[in-house]
Amino acid sequence: MSKAIRIHANGGPEVLTYEDADPGQPGSGQILVKHTAIGLNFIDVYHRSGLYQPPGGFPLIPGGEAAGVVVEAGADIDWLKPGDRVAYAVTTGAYAEQRVIAADRVVKVPDGISDEQAAAMMLKGMTAEYLLRRTFKVKAGDTILFHAAAGGVGLIFGQWAKHLGATVIGTASSADKIELAKAHGFDHVINYREQDFVAGVLAITGGKKCDVVYDSVGNDTFPASLDCLKPLGMFASFGQSSGPIPPFSMSLLAQKGSLFATRPTLFVYNARREDLEASAAALFEIVLSGAVKIKINQRYALQDAGRAHSDLEGRRTTGTTILVP
Repeated sequence: MSKAIRIHANGGPEVLTYEDADPGQPGSGQILVKHTAIGLNFIDVYHRSGLYQPPGGFPLIPGGEAAGVVVEAGADIDWLKPGDRVAYAVTTGAYAEQRVIAADRVVKVPDGISDEQAAAMMLKGMTAEYLLRRTFKVKAGDTILFHAAAGGVGLIFGQWAKHLGATVIGTASSADKIELAKAHGFDHVINYREQDFVAGVLAITGGKKCDVVYDSVGNDTFPASLDCLKPLGMFASFGQSSGPIPPFSMSLLAQKGSLFATRPTLFVYNARREDLEASAAALFEIVLSGAVKIKINQRYALQDAGRAHSDLEGRRTTGTTILVP
């Protein structure tokens, strides 16, 4: 019998239970995948805690990012076959040894990229892709602020943004994380525990501020992030690890310089198959070129998912983390 992590009610890491789970058989438009590596992301914590309501209710198998091998394909699937290596980023269902998934949500993993790399980068890497190439089209000469620079998205984002020719400013919480971020493309990293990051940005930019702020932290960095933006700058809020941003008046954006604000999600940006394929192709290309390197900093057994969540929430992890079935 296949094993999986299930949640039967919202709560702390202790609600993640390791139990038998029959993945079922693939039907029309579906494939059965045996996972070889599973990504860990903050959205998994949101689903577990109840900050985000998971689709389908309970019991829930969390996790949205994984890589593996096709075991069986539905009769109408002719572009995938048993043995093909695939990876994906969806909403839930990845914390399992095996799963059935819609074939149009997976992409083939090219030679030169390992299963562990693919599992560690699909959600985080395609998030970096749409933020840099579609939410705000970063170009040479732009100045960027990215919060949580030493996180999984941050380490991919920093390398990619630097490759595009931007000046990349980050925030982090410790000396070790600052050094890690600087080794992954960030030109400047502000220790937000020791320095006001707005003052830091003003000093770094000579008062000119940033073209765009990318924020996955939420409550703790808002509205100060707006004070880091040039007039007509873009505030992109794509997560809320410290809690949701409280409601605010639209007039605040006018007061801060006729700013733009958006709350993008990967699943909207890649809802169409052609967008998913283009995003994954761009990610694979930048990694295969060597401009972006994917390093797995932590590995946990799937059955230890609770400990992995505790470490992630306690800011004891850096970069990418995978669960191994």
